[in-house]
Amino acid sequence: MTKKNSVKVTIVGEDFTLRSDDPSEHTMSAAAHVDKTIRSVQNAGAAADPRKAAILAALQITDELMKERELRDRFAEELKALSAEVKRMLPPAKR
Repeated sequence: MTKKNSVKVTIVGEDFTLRSDDPSEHTMSAAAHVDKTIRSVQNAGAAADPRKAAILAALQITDELMKERELRDRFAEELKALSAEVKRMLPPAKR
């Protein structure tokens, strides 16, 4: 069984103790990103209610994630195509 790391973080003024298999630095970085995104939503005046601001921030973070996944998939396809092209250039014994 893997030992979970326990990390105390603050998000929009509220303290949370999170347990994760990831390194503490990763968890703290993720929490900082959530805090920054919620504060950005609040500062933009998009939502005064903290619950609504958190939901809008979650949508924004999800949008970032989905765009990154699309980009990763596109790069993987391009890499696959380049690999096939290089393979064709190799002598038959090296393929």
